Amino acid sequence: MHQLLHCPSVPQLPWQERPKDAGDLPLWRYESNPIIGRNPQKGITRIFNSAALPWKDGFIASVRGERTNGVPLTYLAHSSDGIHWQIEENPIVLKDKNGNIINPRYAYDPRLVKVEDSFYLIWCQDFYGASIGMAKTEDFVHFEKLENPFIPFNRNAVLFPRKINGMYTMLSRPSDSGHTPFGDIFLSQSPDMEFWGRHRHVMSPSGNWWENVKIGSGAAPLETDLGWLLFYHGVTGTCNGFIYSIGGAILDRDEPSRVLHRCKTFLLTPEKEYEERGFVPNVCFPCAAIADGDTGRIALYYGAADSYVALAFTTVDEVINYILANDETSETDREIGIR
Repeated sequence: MHQLLHCPSVPQLPWQERPKDAGDLPLWRYESNPIIGRNPQKGITRIFNSAALPWKDGFIASVRGERTNGVPLTYLAHSSDGIHWQIEENPIVLKDKNGNIINPRYAYDPRLVKVEDSFYLIWCQDFYGASIGMAKTEDFVHFEKLENPFIPFNRNAVLFPRKINGMYTMLSRPSDSGHTPFGDIFLSQSPDMEFWGRHRHVMSPSGNWWENVKIGSGAAPLETDLGWLLFYHGVTGTCNGFIYSIGGAILDRDEPSRVLHRCKTFLLTPEKEYEERGFVPNVCFPCAAIADGDTGRIALYYGAADSYVALAFTTVDEVINYILANDETSETDREIGIR
């Protein structure tokens, strides 16, 4: 039996037992997906690629709100059960350390991670080109914008939920100025959330068809007895465009640039109408994994077709056993990631 480490009890975690027709994959979809549909609020056409966390007696989320003017911004949403969400009317307001408003021109694909006693919001923004923005909050009322960790171009950044060897640790995917037809996952570390370095390579796209174009980090890693469980996205190209699937890997707890185990098959791929049809078809894009330390249950939030928010379930034991049974790591996966 595999176990989650340093994982709090989340008795209110949304959950649905595995249906009999779920197939062989370790993830199964919530039967009432999508949990956030189109036009959820005035001025917002679509919410997708959003991250959630336990907060007080319920949950809080940072959501990508695609507005009617075409500009994406980040909004907060609240839920008592992790399924039904109330979205705040206005986007999150960021201020610098002097109290001056410093909102981004656009913000998309947010992640939300608790490290020690603070919550960190991470997203992609315009920093004279697409790159990573970060902010910090303790109360989800006041958000302090932090220094930008990287120069353009970069996307898909997410923090580990604790310091590793005394350092804040973050995954990201360096990219170009367009819809990047390439991409590896890299790791960077910081002593203070201001200066970032110690860059390491983590994973490249593999020869497996579903992730042979590019990959990117997804949900914040979950710490287990075997290593860091990472849900990430893998992309392949077809005559009709990209297809985004959800993959799984386990990283070394002390040297997370080392991939210990990597699943050669996807964990979830677009098959349902809300995943195959939408603003950008054929997308399953993981952004948050909430786990209950008491039961080992995991609720995975993912964006569907750049139009909806959907939910899938698994257990730490089931997903790790599946990854181990379908393990396929390369020499570069197993390296510490520095040359």
